[in-house]
Amino acid sequence: MPSTTITRGNVLSTTFIGPSLTPVAVASYTSAAQNFNIAGLQTTDQVIAVGLNGNQTAGIIIAECDVLTNGVLTVQFANTTNASVTPAAGTYVFSVTRTDGPLPLNMV
Repeated sequence: MPSTTITRGNVLSTTFIGPSLTPVAVASYTSAAQNFNIAGLQTTDQVIAVGLNGNQTAGIIIAECDVLTNGVLTVQFANTTNASVTPAAGTYVFSVTRTDGPLPLNMV
């Protein structure tokens, strides 16, 4: 259907990446943001954690991922245990979606 509005929010590409990460300990019953250098990431990328390619440390959950600075992935690890634990080191899989232009504010 023809339209007079500019197309917004289309996906330019979706890529899966598998960087090797070595997180540090997370205190009990809290979450902590940890930064990892990942070449090519842009602040406009949308990143979703797929998970660790292996066994994660009991009680650790990936709560959120952001790219607040170009080339730096911020991963929020949550610790649901009553002790300080370290998320497992290894290959983590992320889905990176790059949009074609700015994201729309709504669906209208």
